[in-house]
Amino acid sequence: MIYHITSVNHWQKALDLGFYQADSLQTEGFIHGSTQAQVSKVANAFYWGQKQLIVLEVAPEKLHSCLQWESPLHPDGGILTDLEASEKFPHIYGTINLEAVLRVIPLELEPDGSFIFHP
Repeated sequence: MIYHITSVNHWQKALDLGFYQADSLQTEGFIHGSTQAQVSKVANAFYWGQKQLIVLEVAPEKLHSCLQWESPLHPDGGILTDLEASEKFPHIYGTINLEAVLRVIPLELEPDGSFIFHP
């Protein structure tokens, strides 16, 4: 499985449209994904303290779009501090068809603003 962090509002929009697309698809050309082990690190690096976040659990074999495993890139081109450059992340080059999403999992916000992912 691969995972994608998003907001409840973005997911609702996907349900209305019939497919999911992140802003990064327009700005970077792909949707960022993570492995189960990477979700907490990504959430804490980019979403610290945000509320109403969810994680989409996506079955790669059900995706209609191309999936590639690549090194992480920070949107501003900088170095990722909490993520190792040697790690590979799933990048989805296109929209996520809804039938590829197996579960929608709440992302638990800790009192200090950090996240712990319990799928």
